[in-house]
Amino acid sequence: MAERDLTVGIAGLGAIGLHLARALDAGVEGLRLVAVAARDRAKAERSLAGFRQPPAVVGLGELAERADVVVEAAPAAVFEEVARAAIARGRIFMPASVGALLPRMRLVEEARRTGARIIVPTGALLGLDAVRAAAEGPVESVTIETRKPPRGLAGAPYLERHGIDVAAITAPTRVFQGNAFDAAQGFPANVNVAAALALAGIGPERTRVEIWADPGVTRNMHTIRVEAEAARLTMTIENVPSEENPRTGRITPLSILACLRGLTSTLRVGS
Repeated sequence: MAERDLTVGIAGLGAIGLHLARALDAGVEGLRLVAVAARDRAKAERSLAGFRQPPAVVGLGELAERADVVVEAAPAAVFEEVARAAIARGRIFMPASVGALLPRMRLVEEARRTGARIIVPTGALLGLDAVRAAAEGPVESVTIETRKPPRGLAGAPYLERHGIDVAAITAPTRVFQGNAFDAAQGFPANVNVAAALALAGIGPERTRVEIWADPGVTRNMHTIRVEAEAARLTMTIENVPSEENPRTGRITPLSILACLRGLTSTLRVGS
């Protein structure tokens, strides 16, 4: 293995993790997939059977023992287990479930103590570089409006708590309005984009979020509006939902792959 190669471990082999694993196995300069962790180990081993260099299938906590970079692409329920193990060993921790990080910002302090790094990929969003730049100066407001097909929001704790049946929605309906912190708790599988935006900009309490269930759309749509002293930004992205999991977009594993490439690339574009 080349001296500059980084080893990678992936927690979760679902819509995000398996696509990322396949891309790494196909070959990415400076990176090598060495381990994965999944709830169903037998299924994981079957999914990896055709790989050129099948990684080891290990427990969640063992990823950090084998890999320099730990990518979290697992259910939010195991986020802390994966994060703590990676941070305790001073690894690079790359979370896909960014919303799960907001109520656990103490992990940032732990990473500072152990020498670990937490790197949040752009995910299904756009314009984070511009938001980060604007946030170096005064920012008046940051808002994000998310529109998804109703089935892409099904099962969200906020909807269940308020008795909202998205399957019965026949017209565009705003199902949530509030800040990014509350959105992340109420929609843990849906608003990682809002969490990433909040971390890049003015924080989860000041970042405003609207979530719409819209039967008229077939893509996951996010519109960001920023009013800052340096610039006024309006950005919209329409992501194709993943076939395996409509709650996430096909672009998400590609974004993580691009983020991983940036760790070793000689030429890196963007901040």
